[in-house]
Amino acid sequence: MRQTPESRIPAVQKLTDAVSGRRTTLALHATRVACGLGMLLPGNSRWRAAGSLYLGATTTLLQARHRYGSDGSDQVATQVQAVTGLARLSNSPQVKDALMWYLAIQANMSYAASGWVKMAGTKWRDGSALPGVMRTRTYGFEHAYRLTQRYPRASRAAQHAVLAMECLFPVVYLAGGRLTRPMLGAAGGFHVVNAFVMGLGRFMTAFPAMHPMVAYTAAPRTLPAVAGRDDRMVRTALALLAGGVTGAAVLATQRRARVMAGWPMSRTVTTRCGNVLEYDVGGKDLADRPVLVFNHGLASTSEHFAWIVERLAFDLGQPVVTYARAGYGPSRRVRNAPYTLRESVDDLEDLIRQALPDGRRVVLVGHSLGAELNRRTVERLGDRVAGVVYLDPTHPGQLVRSSRQRKGSELFTESLKDMARWTRLGTGALMSRPRWVQDLPYPYREKVFALYTDSRLWTAAAREWEAVHGEFRDFDADLEPVPAPGLVVAAQVTVDIDPDQLLMYHDIARAHREAGRHGEVTVVERAGHDTILSDARHARTAADLIAAFVERHCAPRTGPAAAVPAADPLEKGSEEK
Repeated sequence: MRQTPESRIPAVQKLTDAVSGRRTTLALHATRVACGLGMLLPGNSRWRAAGSLYLGATTTLLQARHRYGSDGSDQVATQVQAVTGLARLSNSPQVKDALMWYLAIQANMSYAASGWVKMAGTKWRDGSALPGVMRTRTYGFEHAYRLTQRYPRASRAAQHAVLAMECLFPVVYLAGGRLTRPMLGAAGGFHVVNAFVMGLGRFMTAFPAMHPMVAYTAAPRTLPAVAGRDDRMVRTALALLAGGVTGAAVLATQRRARVMAGWPMSRTVTTRCGNVLEYDVGGKDLADRPVLVFNHGLASTSEHFAWIVERLAFDLGQPVVTYARAGYGPSRRVRNAPYTLRESVDDLEDLIRQALPDGRRVVLVGHSLGAELNRRTVERLGDRVAGVVYLDPTHPGQLVRSSRQRKGSELFTESLKDMARWTRLGTGALMSRPRWVQDLPYPYREKVFALYTDSRLWTAAAREWEAVHGEFRDFDADLEPVPAPGLVVAAQVTVDIDPDQLLMYHDIARAHREAGRHGEVTVVERAGHDTILSDARHARTAADLIAAFVERHCAPRTGPAAAVPAADPLEKGSEEK
């Protein structure tokens, strides 16, 4: 928990340490229980305001230790307690009304956003979401699941009713308030059912705590009780929303400009497909050394290789080329035909033939999907390929051979589609900076974050994954022999979580050995699928493994030797399995 962004602030660290002791934590919970009991007593005094504020403040304070506050119910409860506490302390009716409107708007946003997000996915629309949830161990209920199977039409009707209630919740402000009771009754019933069926007990109390504010603000001002209500908060909220949308549009425009600008020394090639690829070169132009060509993974960028490229190009002088596939970053996909993996293979072949002198040998280095695309390009380039390095690679049979990959593929499909859809609407401005971005070298962070929040990356990833999923889900053949030396650098976390991945990595190495070439698998300890690139320590280990592999199996035996690490990481410092 100390690694979370908010916990890195020194003042927050001191506060967290002060309340993280066992006795202090128990004392805080005891006072919260006493305050909660006091809040059940009748009355409308300022003590109730203090009690509400105390509960909201201590919920936030204890979040660093207990992580309550991460669920929507805890966030809603904290807001209701804090805002109603402030409203009770205020002597101004206008301030009270503004705070009540604030909670009412929050309620409308909570329901409507939840509904429209569900609507964007296919499972809620086709009626498969509820049975799927009822089968899970966390929120499932066997009896309810069996009912969904016995009465599928009723199950779909219930799901569509939930969608309608959430998406249309703001209609409480139409028809002079006559829809308020039916909508609030439906929402309250929804939470009661969830409490008993899914175990979401806190939701049953938290969300309906906003309903009185909704009822108060939805009542027509012709009623004596709300005749003097101040509704200026609505106009203020709309103005803030318009300002936020404008700010998001400006930010998205700035980030798109940064994405499309490339780097100062970037170059371009136009492939046979008409796609325009942007690439960068680095290292020393040593004619007797093969050029390392880096191919990034799905939903990734060429800048992910920053630590590895800096080690190889700047420290060891290896000539390198990095590029972005069509549709990623500044590279443009011009082709109108449906995408296939062959298109990316064609692009890579054309890039190498146009960007490098004829006959210049290359070592193809790829991460994840980029590694699989490299493997398919070897046959095209023939003797120009001096070696192939796979960094935690994709295997074409992973959806067939790995149950974990197969189960996660459907969710991954929906996630990529959602990311592409929502970022096109400008929600990239709301995305927080992932930790792995902060782990990259400093000069790359702003650019990578701009790429990560831009819709082009997610659109390209969704397009590629659709082709990958369609091709991989039925793959049951053996890999063709690869006539070049090969090195598979695996991440330990990947093979620990899914041992089938390690078997597939050995299958890739075996494809090289079947062609009479070198093929081996080595594992970088403690590295994950992404941290093998973004973590400086793991990336350096991977870079040294690549350098040693190039020196031993890809570089000519005669001529000046490039600098490599003193210790051979292929024999020491890594675990070969």
